[in-house]
Amino acid sequence: MSKLYLLRHAKAGWALPGVRDFDRPLDATGIADAEATGKAMRANGYVPELTLCSNALRARETLQGIAGQADTGRVVFTDDLYSADAAGYLGKIRDNGRHGSVLVIGHNPMMEDLVMAVTGDGEEAAMHTLQTGFPTSGLAVIRFEGDLSAAELGQGYLEAFLTPADL
Repeated sequence: MSKLYLLRHAKAGWALPGVRDFDRPLDATGIADAEATGKAMRANGYVPELTLCSNALRARETLQGIAGQADTGRVVFTDDLYSADAAGYLGKIRDNGRHGSVLVIGHNPMMEDLVMAVTGDGEEAAMHTLQTGFPTSGLAVIRFEGDLSAAELGQGYLEAFLTPADL
């Protein structure tokens, strides 16, 4: 059995003139939400062996907020998670599937597309919450029976979906 944690970066401010989208920092709400997500991960025993994190500033700052509160395992930063689609995210997860649990910190709409594609079933409340969208700092916890290297569409079970409103 393996676990996949999909985390959309925390809330970022709008880009200022001359600042690329890639370089947008978290705002005050985002910083607080990232720390609260880390606390929730620790409280629920969500401990990834590996974290794949987008190199975008808001994703790196989300990781920083979480890491101050919870174990994030080994961390790998990648530009791929900024520009890839959901299929690209799944490919990256499969490439690192030898780990029993992987946290991915990335962006929407890829996160929402991916969780919808890989989840075949789940806890009723989590599935209902997911239907309302994938907010910033949203964390989907998906269980697979086998290795993540063999993760297939529709084969995951959504154990939990935490949003800032839950934290």
